[in-house]
Amino acid sequence: MSQTLFDKIWERHVVVPEKDDHPAVIYIDLHLIHEVTSPQAFTALKENNLTVRCPQKTLGTADHSIPTNPTRQFADQQAADQVSRLLENCREHGIRCLDLNDPAQGIVHVVGPELGYTQPGMTIVCGDSHTSTHGAFGALAFGIGTSEVTGVLATQCLLQRKPKTLSITLEGTLAPLVTAKDVALHVIAKLGAGGGAGFVIEFRGEVVRGFSMESRMTLCNMSIEAGARAGMVAPDDVTFAYLRSKLGEDWQPQSWQRETSDPKARFDREVFLDVSELTPVITYGTSPDQSLPIHANIPSDAASRCLDYMGFESGGSLTGIKVDVVFVGSCTNGRIEDLRLAAKILEGKKVAAHTRMLIVPGSGAVKRAAEAEGLDRVFMEAGAEWREPGCSMCIAMNGDQLQPGQLAVSTSNRNFEGRQGPGGRTMLASPATAAACAVAGAVADPRFLEVTA
Repeated sequence: MSQTLFDKIWERHVVVPEKDDHPAVIYIDLHLIHEVTSPQAFTALKENNLTVRCPQKTLGTADHSIPTNPTRQFADQQAADQVSRLLENCREHGIRCLDLNDPAQGIVHVVGPELGYTQPGMTIVCGDSHTSTHGAFGALAFGIGTSEVTGVLATQCLLQRKPKTLSITLEGTLAPLVTAKDVALHVIAKLGAGGGAGFVIEFRGEVVRGFSMESRMTLCNMSIEAGARAGMVAPDDVTFAYLRSKLGEDWQPQSWQRETSDPKARFDREVFLDVSELTPVITYGTSPDQSLPIHANIPSDAASRCLDYMGFESGGSLTGIKVDVVFVGSCTNGRIEDLRLAAKILEGKKVAAHTRMLIVPGSGAVKRAAEAEGLDRVFMEAGAEWREPGCSMCIAMNGDQLQPGQLAVSTSNRNFEGRQGPGGRTMLASPATAAACAVAGAVADPRFLEVTA
């Protein structure tokens, strides 16, 4: 019988099938951990006299709580303690962990692919909702809770009910300066914040095939914001070329790593979107599905609570709204391709005097690559802050945060109330749009700024 890519990966990893009221037991190929959700899990192991079953299939990195300022000074003792406990737990159990002194250190969903840990056909979990990022490689990757982290550490298996499948086919040709982030926000707006609930999404079509791995990761990263369990892109030559660049030219995919959905595979739901007319997109509310083309007016039926929080008016224009802070980074848009795009907009220009701009690479490797290309000089000459790798202002638990009332344009993944600091307001956008807003000091369309070739 014809199968989807998800079905094939699921079946290959089932240890005990789902039956009646009992979820399936599935095997996990790669377990990613960080300092925020792992301490309680390791404590539970100790209390139950358990050990880590497969330390070689586990990778730790410090990312959420770490400072990105040049001195690497922690925001508070709690953050420092979280990182210290992660390192101690990993040492005790023989798990590789990337601390602040490790050249490979960075955001967990950036370094996993960079180091070649993320590969097609795998099951990948992490105590972090944006684990869906790794689905860009044709893997089944999703976030889990703290108690599940404990279970995977102890057994390398997970209780899970089989999700449904949703195919989203993206057709057409993207206009210049319209990016995967714009596509992702557009898809989420079409589906709604809960439109993908209970589904694993497979992104398909000519637009997706034309995306780089960085863009595919952005797309899959944001799938969780439509409520999906995971997002996936079938592996192809783009995938394999990326992995060879990380693992060496001799690396070759196994036959099961080349699998894709069968031509006649049936999905539980199918969506087709032509994105040829798509323009840069930005959010106006407090949920990622509340987004618009940047020149559109806020809908007259927009939720009053979100508008009250954001300080916007129904029917009002988004362009020209004053911006206090611009953040370029996160596991959504902190890769080298994202920084190149921001630099393309910023080169030869200055960040507005009243606007603060933070540019935070997703990993040490991204930082070194950007500096080798001279991107750091472009950023600093424009007046932006060039930071150390980490989650930074995406999560605002590390010293990088908004002050109450400040408005940020951010390349991260969530614009919830207080997400980037208590009382802070967030508009999500692509690196190109974010950079344009920094130059204008207000919400601005990157297509209308003069950019370098």
